Amino acid sequence: MSEPIRFYYRGAVHTVDGVSPTQTVLQHLREDLHCTGTKEGCAEGDCGACTVVLGALVDGHVELKTVNSCIQFTPTLDGKALFTVEDVQQADGALHPVQQALVECHGSQCGFCTPGFVMSLWGLYLNHDAQPCSRKQIDDALSGNLCRCTGYRPIIEAVQRMTELPRAPFDRAALATALQGLQRSQGMTYSVEGRHFHAPRTLAELVELRTSRPQALMLAGSTDVGLWVTKQMRELNDIIYLGNVAELQAITTDGAMLEIGAGVTLNDAYGTLCRHYPQLGEMRQRFASLPIRNAGTLGGNVANGSPIGDSMPWLIALGSEVVLRSQAGRRVLALDAFYLDYMKKDLQPGEFVEAVRIPLPRANVLFRTYKLAKRFDQDISAVCAAFAFELDGGTVRQARIAFGGMAATAKRAPQAEAVLNGQPWDEAHLADAMAALARDYTPLSDMRASSDYRMTSAQNLLRRFWFETRADAPLAARDVNVWEVV
Repeated sequence: MSEPIRFYYRGAVHTVDGVSPTQTVLQHLREDLHCTGTKEGCAEGDCGACTVVLGALVDGHVELKTVNSCIQFTPTLDGKALFTVEDVQQADGALHPVQQALVECHGSQCGFCTPGFVMSLWGLYLNHDAQPCSRKQIDDALSGNLCRCTGYRPIIEAVQRMTELPRAPFDRAALATALQGLQRSQGMTYSVEGRHFHAPRTLAELVELRTSRPQALMLAGSTDVGLWVTKQMRELNDIIYLGNVAELQAITTDGAMLEIGAGVTLNDAYGTLCRHYPQLGEMRQRFASLPIRNAGTLGGNVANGSPIGDSMPWLIALGSEVVLRSQAGRRVLALDAFYLDYMKKDLQPGEFVEAVRIPLPRANVLFRTYKLAKRFDQDISAVCAAFAFELDGGTVRQARIAFGGMAATAKRAPQAEAVLNGQPWDEAHLADAMAALARDYTPLSDMRASSDYRMTSAQNLLRRFWFETRADAPLAARDVNVWEVV
């Protein structure tokens, strides 16, 4: 039986029925609600013109996050609150400090991108106290917004200015009360013309749905699947949404392993991981924009298994595991055994990714990961490298090397590892391992990089790792680059 979608919008409960389960939030805003402040620029979550803020009830408290409305499906709004640029103006008609600061600092020229910037800054404003923001916090908040006019300086000045203006109120308690009335006690199914969107609330419900619908598409953050609809025009007939399953939102420690549920967002997952592995700080910053990290999940990254995904190389290098769930129970695999070929995984009918297990830091293990791309923010890697070496004195006891962008899957380098295992971590054996990489990989040439460029870069990244971790490395090279967690 189909149930309507219900979410909080413009101060009231908004009910939606009869629209496609894969209609995007942006389409609903512009085409159905005629709320046209939110713009479409790229329809793939890159430009930020479509940025909105979602409010969700988490443990009785309201969490507010920026997301890209162009790739989020309307049924995912059920039980949440949706805020657009039309909601920012204060109740008495005065401009919000975010808007006032952009006016004063001349932060808008053609204006097309401005609504998205306003929402990103509003999200920062609501999640930040009245103290000035650091430059890294500003850069992270704006990492998903592109502007072709201003050169960003006036916008950054507006961020600094907005905290100097009188604080604008926001009643989180009232919003929490409104959202409490929208929470469902059990899963929801929304159906239109034979197409179904299932949103279970418990792991048991999810297992039952997956067992009865093994061919259904599993949807987490929609940061990849959304493009199947907006760019490839694919019809998705049966969807199981993971975003409301409480058990998949957990992060726990089990012995020497950190377990991250498949529904945990990338931002939350990396936030926890960086506390254990500060070496991941730059990767977190560069992985994707904040709205993408707020929506996408680490479990979705792993389940998708893209050969250019930036999480898999370091997960594999650290010896991570994937937890698969079905009606038969749990099955745990080493992550590097999970990927069989391009976009092919060791998944049985009725199975899905329940969690990812990452070893906690161990003594004498040197770990680094590097992303090589043309831009710092919002760019797909040409090569992503990860190295985790266990040393005994100056001898390599176990070398784990993994690369993304070099093969049909994220893949270890067994021949280079074999050259290093049991040998001194010195320049001579480094040279042998660099040569062995050419036997481990046959990278392709594409729009991002040539095969020769990828191989040379991979070899040089291994050399960089040696420079940073060799016994006589300067202190500055051995120090882990700890990026500010924002």
